[in-house]
Amino acid sequence: MNPLFHMFFQQNRNLVNQLNEALKPHSLFSSQWTILFLLHQNGPMSLTEIWKYLNVEAPTITRTVTRLETLGWVERRQGNDKREKIIALTKYAFAQFPAVEASVLSFEQKITEHLSQEEQELLIDLLEKMEG
Repeated sequence: MNPLFHMFFQQNRNLVNQLNEALKPHSLFSSQWTILFLLHQNGPMSLTEIWKYLNVEAPTITRTVTRLETLGWVERRQGNDKREKIIALTKYAFAQFPAVEASVLSFEQKITEHLSQEEQELLIDLLEKMEG
């Protein structure tokens, strides 16, 4: 295995674990936060739009959304088509979002504190070059 990929996968697991720790006070996991952040940025979206955007299999997104719905973070609405379900943040989610976002921003600051702005931009450029 190319050492680059080993390090990349290890670092990814490490980042997810640390983000999960930062989200623990809010009873959320990184996969849930990703969906909440996406809906906060883009507004209501269909399940199909969510899984296509995140490049995650539909059943995984459906399970995560169902859990967020049970926890009171999102609600399902009827789309234009009977089969289409639109996912939207609840009033509870909008009220809680600033506190969760503050935890995530604190996590991000901690992770990037040893990287200059130029290094962060270089890393973004390098990761974009790896896109298939």
